[in-house]
Amino acid sequence: MELSSNEIQKILPHRYPMQLVDKIVDYEPGVFAEGIKCVTVNEQFFCGHFPEEHVMPGVLIVEAIAQTGAVCILSMPENEGKIAFFGAIKSARFKRQVKPGDVLVVRTEITSMRGPVGFGKGVATVDGKVAATAEISFVIGNKE
Repeated sequence: MELSSNEIQKILPHRYPMQLVDKIVDYEPGVFAEGIKCVTVNEQFFCGHFPEEHVMPGVLIVEAIAQTGAVCILSMPENEGKIAFFGAIKSARFKRQVKPGDVLVVRTEITSMRGPVGFGKGVATVDGKVAATAEISFVIGNKE
């Protein structure tokens, strides 16, 4: 199953400049999601990171992992209309730089859920090579 950027916005609250998943190419609610982020030189963060050597900030790669996982969790019928908040980032590792022109492929798997608290792990790749990995936790809450 695929989701367009417009369909993602029906699930996630993120908007420019913080929507870091352009498309979901495959997912199974509550199990996994795989998405892509097409990185362009026009990204707002490149104005300061770094003006003379554009590199996508690692924390935003981890955010893309989290957003991909949030699509997976929030697409479950019981979580419709809710929001996922970061609980923790564990074991984040950065293996290669992500630059303008790269297509970041992100796969996040949900490893366990305990009530509203969940755990997942994600991998972000470019051209089949690992750019970053992270384990995350999150809490499902209601929108105010």
